[in-house]
Amino acid sequence: MIAVVAGLNIFPIKSAGAVPVVQAELTRDGLRHDREFMLVRPDGRHLSQREVPELALLRPDYDGGKLIVHTPLAAAPLVCEALDGPALDVTVHRRPCQGMDQGDEAAGWFSETLGLACRLVRFTGTRPTALGGGTLTYADGYPVSVLSDESLDDLNRRMDARLPMARFRPNIVLHGLGPYGEDPVTRLRGDGVEIELIRPCGRCVIINTDQDTARRSPEPLRALARYRAERFGGTREIMFGRLGVPRALGALRVGDELAAS
Repeated sequence: MIAVVAGLNIFPIKSAGAVPVVQAELTRDGLRHDREFMLVRPDGRHLSQREVPELALLRPDYDGGKLIVHTPLAAAPLVCEALDGPALDVTVHRRPCQGMDQGDEAAGWFSETLGLACRLVRFTGTRPTALGGGTLTYADGYPVSVLSDESLDDLNRRMDARLPMARFRPNIVLHGLGPYGEDPVTRLRGDGVEIELIRPCGRCVIINTDQDTARRSPEPLRALARYRAERFGGTREIMFGRLGVPRALGALRVGDELAAS
């Protein structure tokens, strides 16, 4: 089967808004600059839209040197240079990792904007995936997430109101596999790139958060639970999309054809 890359999204700050791109570099840790930054509480625990849905309203732009964040929550954007510095101990879902503190200016801007004490850290060190022998930055468990636009079309036919792909925050949007055609796929191969798809993507309350308003509703998690709940590793999860690990690295572009097997 052939899948076409219909969209590419980078999330420079974990749980903040997406940066849609037409080309991205696939690295061992996923798309370059994806989840390179993370907001943490004073005790080092990560912040996410699960607890702070307003993170959806942060619109970052990052070129590898300068980070700019716009949001309707603040009168002026944050503009700061990415900093290197001592590694701090932080956690993602209680799993330890490290990050370089990005300074008081960034911490003050985010704390005031979100109304809670937090600091911005930049990834350093290594984090292993649970399965597949991969590595990642601050993504929850795997460096690459994929979802078929036909799967979303099928979900939308079951809904009263259509939802955009942005709700589901995939790195790679695929077209051509049909509804849930990504489910049995274990390999995506393109021109010099390869991704092994390791497991289904278990969904949480974040997909119930409107990424433009930060408002939360019961859908689409409730609708998906009616027909997409299954067990994986002894845990019952609501599955939508796939998670993977890069095996061959290179450039990915919107419009690329990938062999799916």
